[in-house]
Amino acid sequence: MTAPDHRSTSPLENGPAGHGPAGVGRRALLRGGAVVATAGVVGLGSGAGRAGAATGTPTVAAGGQVLGGRPAFTSGVQAGDVDTSGAVIWARSDRPALMTVEVSGSESFRSARTVGVTRLTDATDRTGVVAVNGLPPGSEVFYRVRLAAADDPRRVGETLVGRLRTAPVRPRDVSLVWSGDVCGQGWGINPDRGGMTIFETMRRLSPDFAICSGDFVYADGPLAETVALPDGSVWHNLVTDEKRKVAETLAEFRGNFRYNFMDANLLAFNREVPWVFQWDDHETTNNWYPGEILTDDRYTEKRVDVLSARSRQALFEYTPTLPGRPDPAGRLYRKISYGPLLDVFVLDMRSYKNNNGVGQTDPAGAAILGTRQRDWLIDGLTRSRATWKVIANDLPLGIVVPDGTTAIEGVAQGSPGVPLGREVEIGQVLSAIRRNRVRNTVWITADVHYTAALSYHPDRAATKDFDPFWEFVAGPLNAGTFGPNALDPTFGPEQVFARTPPPGQSNLPPSAGLQFFGRLAIDGGSRALTVELRDAAGGVLWSKALPAG
Repeated sequence: MTAPDHRSTSPLENGPAGHGPAGVGRRALLRGGAVVATAGVVGLGSGAGRAGAATGTPTVAAGGQVLGGRPAFTSGVQAGDVDTSGAVIWARSDRPALMTVEVSGSESFRSARTVGVTRLTDATDRTGVVAVNGLPPGSEVFYRVRLAAADDPRRVGETLVGRLRTAPVRPRDVSLVWSGDVCGQGWGINPDRGGMTIFETMRRLSPDFAICSGDFVYADGPLAETVALPDGSVWHNLVTDEKRKVAETLAEFRGNFRYNFMDANLLAFNREVPWVFQWDDHETTNNWYPGEILTDDRYTEKRVDVLSARSRQALFEYTPTLPGRPDPAGRLYRKISYGPLLDVFVLDMRSYKNNNGVGQTDPAGAAILGTRQRDWLIDGLTRSRATWKVIANDLPLGIVVPDGTTAIEGVAQGSPGVPLGREVEIGQVLSAIRRNRVRNTVWITADVHYTAALSYHPDRAATKDFDPFWEFVAGPLNAGTFGPNALDPTFGPEQVFARTPPPGQSNLPPSAGLQFFGRLAIDGGSRALTVELRDAAGGVLWSKALPAG
């Protein structure tokens, strides 16, 4: 696919004075003071904007010139993949436009500096990103995105403001939140219940960034306007044309991403908290693997490779993510360095896996990472000088995730003994971590639609060639709740904590209160990492402090 065009330019300060609204406080800027409400957005209010900006109503400019056709935002703004000096800024316009990004260390934007301009064209569904470099480390940075008409930059449209915190170069407190699974199993945005309020809960924690552990959209999960609940009440979904059927065309995949941005809780979160995105199966279709030919009668396009290519293009278009380099295929797996205390290794356990029904009991192994990604991960962990190495795995390691009655969707294949099938690659990674004396590794995931804390130890395992480690599971964000799944004993997991539906119940709606996210917080002084598993209201269900080794 073709990545959105972008330009990177210069450092934050010493530029010409900006034209921001002097004296406007941060909450006013970020929560609506310079924001035009988007039609159809539900949840939190997003404020008011300038007359004529969204509608294209002609406006008289200075000197009497009549301007019209001003571009407007359709889906807010986002930042992503923030490190010590850079970030990726994203926006989408309702028409072809010029997107200009300014940054400032002040919420007044008095010392704003333009750091990038890109064109939003129909080729990328009028989405675009600007890769910003030269930001000061360890700083709060405000960014302002301006839209102007593609054929006449004088026709200025809407402006939106966001903020981010760059990674420090010296130890300080760092925190992140993670989860996955948005609008799945028939549970979409419900205006009657305030939309996806879990994003507001996470925003209030003011994390440095968030990790989406996959299934940010359910392209294979059509929505109905109403769903009857067991208590006699009704769940009401906001529904768009693209959410009435499974996604097959590029336009339908794009529409699935746009759908989530109709929730104002998510838009407000995006303006304040940068993302790190990975994908899993539902961005394309359930349990897919490369080369698969579907038998699902809902699809006219049966080739998963065609569907996943379209999904992948939509993912890059609709998230603040740049294709990995120097891989010519534009890989998704990557490392995010967030200062001396934290490196995050973002895995792609979807693009390189083998057939779900083949080789899962083969002692020679089967692919889940692929050789290149496995070696990249081992090398990156070995070279990392960060205190904590967080590995974001979009499929859990020791939880059995089946695909039907005979195939295996995840890593664990369910039988005791030495590593088999996809467990072999994971065993090689764990062995290398021990051999190379890599300390302080933690694995985080979602996927199974419940929350859990798993302790892995060689004393309980069939294979002994690894050091003890933890894996933490969170989710869903706004989808059906399931579980618990069985554990595979190969790496000696012990389920220390889990919160799942009551026995005999499954696919519980978000209104049941079983939606979850996780939080990691590193103390800048002691360097200890505290893990919290939380519910949608923010309640801490389980917590553990892990000392730095």
